[in-house]
Amino acid sequence: MEIEFADMDLKHLSQVLEIEKQSFLTPWSYQAFAYEILYNDFGHYIVALDDQRVLGYGGIWVVLDEAHVTNIAVHPGFRNRGLGRQLMQQLIDKAVELGAAKMTLEVRPSNKYARLLYSSLGFVEYGIRKNYYTDTNEDAIIMWKYDLKKNS
Repeated sequence: MEIEFADMDLKHLSQVLEIEKQSFLTPWSYQAFAYEILYNDFGHYIVALDDQRVLGYGGIWVVLDEAHVTNIAVHPGFRNRGLGRQLMQQLIDKAVELGAAKMTLEVRPSNKYARLLYSSLGFVEYGIRKNYYTDTNEDAIIMWKYDLKKNS
């Protein structure tokens, strides 16, 4: 399997939406992704491809010197193979390329695997957003990574 990373395009959305539905209780819609790709100048989205098959994707918003991870997911059949780490590193590299010095994200307290991944990449827990996830009223842990250039 040879993984290639590319900018997300409308042609990827049917596969992205399948992964989205399998990964989240409240998946983003086609329209939400299309808007981000076509009209949001702050948004940058990538896909991990094996040939033409989307195995995962991620996105960030970059505003001034801050990047915010909007979403990241790996196809359930390809989890626990390091692809999430590779996607996160691609997002960090893209953020640095676009002038970001730090990056933030929110993660569910119950998502221990994601929290471990983010911590291993240098993200630190800095706070809580109460009832952030409207589908379950679960809080979100706010994580930050400062000095993105340090290990990009």
